[in-house]
Amino acid sequence: MTSVKMIPDGRDIAIYGEPANINYFVKTDLEPASEGSVENKDSTVSSHTRRRFATDTSPSNVSSHSREYLFDPGRRNGGAIPGQIFVLDDGTERRQFHFTGRVMDLHAYLVAEASMDLTLVSPSASYDITAAGATAA
Repeated sequence: MTSVKMIPDGRDIAIYGEPANINYFVKTDLEPASEGSVENKDSTVSSHTRRRFATDTSPSNVSSHSREYLFDPGRRNGGAIPGQIFVLDDGTERRQFHFTGRVMDLHAYLVAEASMDLTLVSPSASYDITAAGATAA
C-alpha cells in the first residue's frame, strides 16, 4: 500500500493514507490530490553567472531563458509522511492516517462526512463522532 495526499473539498487540511481506508469511514470518497491535476508548467530563469568550480576566477554568463517543469500537487520529497498521526476506530476497524492542518478542521470534516459512529484519536485527545445526518434521541 502507498500513502497518498488527499484534500477534502473546501477544507484547510490534507489527509495522507490509503484512499480505500479513509473512504471506509466517510460518505463522500476522497481522491488523491495528484490525480488529473499533474501538468507541465513554464518558468523563466533570469540571466546569471556560473562558475565551473569553487575557485573559478572567470565565471561564464548564462542568458535568461525559459524552462518547462512538472507540477504535481500531491508530490512529496523523501519517504517521510508529513503531519501528525490520527486514528479512526468504529469498533470493528481501526485505521491510522496522517494529516496536516488543525485538529479542529479535521474534526469538523469528520462530523460532516462520517458514514458511521466512530472515534477520532488525535495527538491531543479522543473524540466520539456520530454518523453525519444522524439525530440524537
